[in-house]
Amino acid sequence: MKNVKTLYWKNSKLYILDQLLLPSKIRYIECRSYKDVAKAIKDMHLRGAPAIGVAAAFGVALASARVKNAPRAKADGYIRCAAKTLSLTRPTAVNLFWALKRMDETLSGCAKKDARAVCGALEKEALRIYREDIIINKEIGRNGAGLLKKNSVVLTHCNAGALATAGYGTALGVMRAAHGQKKIKLVYVDETRPYLQGSRLTAWELKQERIPHVLITDNMAGHFMKTGSIDAVIVGADRIAANGDTANKIGTYSLSILARYHKIPFYVAAPFSTVDLETPNGRGIAIEERSSDEVLYVNNKCIAPAGTVARHPGFDITPAGNITAFITEKGVFKPSRIRRIDR
Repeated sequence: MKNVKTLYWKNSKLYILDQLLLPSKIRYIECRSYKDVAKAIKDMHLRGAPAIGVAAAFGVALASARVKNAPRAKADGYIRCAAKTLSLTRPTAVNLFWALKRMDETLSGCAKKDARAVCGALEKEALRIYREDIIINKEIGRNGAGLLKKNSVVLTHCNAGALATAGYGTALGVMRAAHGQKKIKLVYVDETRPYLQGSRLTAWELKQERIPHVLITDNMAGHFMKTGSIDAVIVGADRIAANGDTANKIGTYSLSILARYHKIPFYVAAPFSTVDLETPNGRGIAIEERSSDEVLYVNNKCIAPAGTVARHPGFDITPAGNITAFITEKGVFKPSRIRRIDR
């Protein structure tokens, strides 16, 4: 995306693009404390597993800056309390916990340094995580582009682009790389109810990149798989269990069933930081249940009769058997191999 960043660090403050205002308005939220970062994540101003992890790392850096003149023991307690608060914002996205673990390891590695030195080390680590994410996404894009033939028609769900990461994107990163190789004929974009990440974010990103696309409602996917000569489905992921079961935005599981029925390859594009080897299978992945208001209201207008009960699980689990392959920065792998890859 030209001149637009998902988030950036400047003058010891984190700036987060408010994705709830897209595509009509571009505005950044200035985060001066870890609490500001936690609120931005929890309230969905920032979303996407890799982006959440990067933002949380900067949240820890902000916490350390607040106590850089304090005694070391007091500083450590404050920083770890901040990390705990950040860890409670979005339970499904494993990149959040991966990034917080890296920050904690950096903190532990500064055992003989004062709080000011710890602050500098944590800021450097957060910036390292940020830069690494962009490099990794570009590798994912290159690896995934090799799977697509010329004039491919691809379908995607939710937003797994630059807006879901530090930059470039995972699933959309594949399409971006493939488009550069003149392989993309068309991208079908699921609108992705109820937050409309597909229509508000993915379509906006594809427009910025001048990649041909058509927006469809989620329940049109089966029809276009049957009649639209779709060559592949490519989605992102919020957590991948050791056996390959994958948590992603609600609606992904249904797409995987449709793709399997129509014999369409179903790819999951994600960095290895999304793989959770400590969770054996999808049954162990916590599914975030979000507010029913997000289903009942659109632009602050209720779309159902008063008193209607609604459910909003933010994610669902796609079984490994429905996934053709994982596209990662280390290559393309069948689900059965994911736990055996050298990290």
